[in-house]
Amino acid sequence: NNLDHCTRLCHASSVAALMENVGSGAVTATFNEIENADVAIVIGANPIENHPVAATYFKQFTKRGGKLIVMDPRGQALKRFASHMLQFRPGADVSMLNAIMHVIVGEGLYDQQYIDAYTENWDAECAHLKGFSPEKMADICGIDAETLRDVARVFASGKAGMIFWGMGVSQHIHGTDNSRCLISLALMTGHVGRPGTGLHPLRGQNNVQGASDAGLIPMFLPDMQTVVSDEVRSKFAEIWAHDGGVNEPLDPNKGLTVTEIMDAVHTGDIRGMYVLGENPAMSDPDVAHAREALAKLEHLVVQDIFITETANYADVILPAAAFAEKSGTVTNTNRQVQMGRPAVSPPGEARADWWIEVELAKRLGLGWSYTHPSEVFAEMKLTMKSFDNISWERLESENAVTYPSLSPIDPGQPIVFGDGFPRLDGRARFTPADLIAPDDVPDAEYPMILTTGRQLEHWHTGSMTRRSKVLDSVEPEANCSLHPSTLRKLGVAPGGLVRLTTKRGSIEIMAREDRAVAPNMVFLPFAFVEAAANLLTNSAVDPFGKIPEFKFSAVKVENVKDQIAAE
Repeated sequence: NNLDHCTRLCHASSVAALMENVGSGAVTATFNEIENADVAIVIGANPIENHPVAATYFKQFTKRGGKLIVMDPRGQALKRFASHMLQFRPGADVSMLNAIMHVIVGEGLYDQQYIDAYTENWDAECAHLKGFSPEKMADICGIDAETLRDVARVFASGKAGMIFWGMGVSQHIHGTDNSRCLISLALMTGHVGRPGTGLHPLRGQNNVQGASDAGLIPMFLPDMQTVVSDEVRSKFAEIWAHDGGVNEPLDPNKGLTVTEIMDAVHTGDIRGMYVLGENPAMSDPDVAHAREALAKLEHLVVQDIFITETANYADVILPAAAFAEKSGTVTNTNRQVQMGRPAVSPPGEARADWWIEVELAKRLGLGWSYTHPSEVFAEMKLTMKSFDNISWERLESENAVTYPSLSPIDPGQPIVFGDGFPRLDGRARFTPADLIAPDDVPDAEYPMILTTGRQLEHWHTGSMTRRSKVLDSVEPEANCSLHPSTLRKLGVAPGGLVRLTTKRGSIEIMAREDRAVAPNMVFLPFAFVEAAANLLTNSAVDPFGKIPEFKFSAVKVENVKDQIAAE
């Protein structure tokens, strides 16, 4: 069960809140359902740069007259299409969202009929929200009370509303609370389960949802079935034993998350690691700690399409086939199961991931006999209700099917939970959220705020995009972005060098002028190994989603020229 994947670093807190309060970790509506909405919130996400396909739907939505409410500590291009742009203080999500819900409750803008029919714990939520008036919260979140009231009225009065969020919501120690607020906001307004309504944490990678569904999470087996259930484990143990596996009970304990695994390497409890298509030497928080763990391992196997930073620590490197070189399915942010087919042959000794895993299993004496990914898919269908009515043959014919699919000819349901939720009594839950300060707040020595993220030109740790000559020529140099007033205060011209220092480490990097970044804040992309953002980030995690606080670190910013002169 000590197996984890990239959702731990992007949407684990969103999944934790959705599982807790809705009963499912997947989106309740596909992003193209915004076609049927008249109001939508996008918070903690920069879709034009990070989700450009979804962003096209958002822009078209506004051109048809839809009201788009954008909430983000950093300005962004979607602002041009928004009816409201709330550039709130970093880490203040809960205060802002609770203030909005306070108005909805206080002014009776909630959907009582929906609340009575489909939810629980409403009275506790109402009592909790009494202490979060917009006038009280304005100084905390940096948005004036009248704007908070206006946004509450606009969203609550919409006939159909959607909420989209990204890692700006999830990558905090209070990320689960942020998501709880968004879920409560949708429930109290009845914006779930109908066309043009729903909750949608935007997944950035093509198979984050599919990897979660397949069980690559330390506390779940496939289809988000908990490992602590005797019944669930017995079902899987029986199937796997009959399929060339080992006939013995499965581990009943929740496994370690990716950051916990790194800690366990340092204590000597873990001595070997197998890394497939991940790059923790760049993507983990406090990455010096992670790199020390990788170096300390007795045996590290890395399976990837390129020699990544992590592969530099490997004892064995297994060359894998890229997406366009193999067959298999991915499940995207819309719950859409898509068929992938090889367009070219793998180079050299590269092989499909499933083939490598089968060959390793044979050498471990497991007797696996899969000869094609369709056979793996068939086994997944035995335990995954989400795949009901979705067969390999159907995907070969139709290319993509959204789950849940209600019949062999149903293309899939874009909206779920129209008649209740997969929880006790079919009811979703309101979970009140209180104010929690970020773990690493600014002080006299580290007076500014550092936030990290992706940019349009380079993807994640740059292991693929920085090998693209076109993309690297567009964005060739590591950079950070600061407001013009901050640069003037530092005496740094645009294009000059600054030194960023947190309690974890220090980097020198080119400074870019950007009015979208709030004064006394730094935005740092994490794709550049020569100035790795995660040398600086904090490894403190959300207690529920176990996701690191990538989005908030106290930082000291210095003019490198001044430092050289002083030295």
